[in-house]
Amino acid sequence: MAEIAELKRIASQVRRDIVRMVNGAGNGHPGGALGCADLFVALYFKHMEHNKEFKMDAVGEDVFYLSNGHISAVFYSTLARAGYFPVSELATHRKIDSRLQGHPTPYEHLEGVRMASGSLGQGLSVAAGTALTKKLNNDDKMVYCLMGDGEQQEGQIWEAAMYAAHNKIDNLVGVIDYNNRQIDGDVSDVLSLIDIEAKYKAFGWDTIVAEGNDMEKLDAALTQAKELSGNGKPIMIVMKTEMGFPIDYMVGTHKWHGVAPNAEQTEAALAQLEETLGDY
Repeated sequence: MAEIAELKRIASQVRRDIVRMVNGAGNGHPGGALGCADLFVALYFKHMEHNKEFKMDAVGEDVFYLSNGHISAVFYSTLARAGYFPVSELATHRKIDSRLQGHPTPYEHLEGVRMASGSLGQGLSVAAGTALTKKLNNDDKMVYCLMGDGEQQEGQIWEAAMYAAHNKIDNLVGVIDYNNRQIDGDVSDVLSLIDIEAKYKAFGWDTIVAEGNDMEKLDAALTQAKELSGNGKPIMIVMKTEMGFPIDYMVGTHKWHGVAPNAEQTEAALAQLEETLGDY
């Protein structure tokens, strides 16, 4: 499939950007960013109707919110590669006076960013409000929100989940990055989610389980989510990923949640990622 092949090519470059951005800053969160690169590319380069001539109100276009804002590197790379701002600006990630702060914020008027995130648990509430506003305004576009699995431990998530189902906000697609890793260890050890899919079903959501590091399967899941919209229920994708994917020394551990690779580690990571669009 040529289209899937092209999405994979873009995702490889986004992953190179992530590794180089976090290494250049000397700090950041590469693990979750690498694991979610396929989702960002699939959304911004295929599934979302969006306008790089950025307008905050997003009338007539799909909207994306990043709730687990610490994985900002993947968001910034995707926005730049999609034409929102110059790719060269990625070199300023997490630097003093940069618009590309560790956690995204609209304060610096960065194109593509509509909410400040990093205080976990808030994104789904914002997304639900935006999606409901679109319905009230007869705007038929979708709203997407990515959250972490550890973030599901936040109570505000479940208030939003109840609200969205009660109000039949069926143009809302939530995505959980289900890698079973958080900063303190495995999610199942810190505070187990038990059966997260069953929980959302019980709260009145349609659910989809997807392989988040398989572009073809993820593409199919996003297509299915769009097909389920308009049926009176919000949709939740439980997206199974590997933190640090596909870097061999990063997968299988929570170590790379918030640690920057050094020069040698960066070189090893880049050797596993094809340069497809040109490094910044």
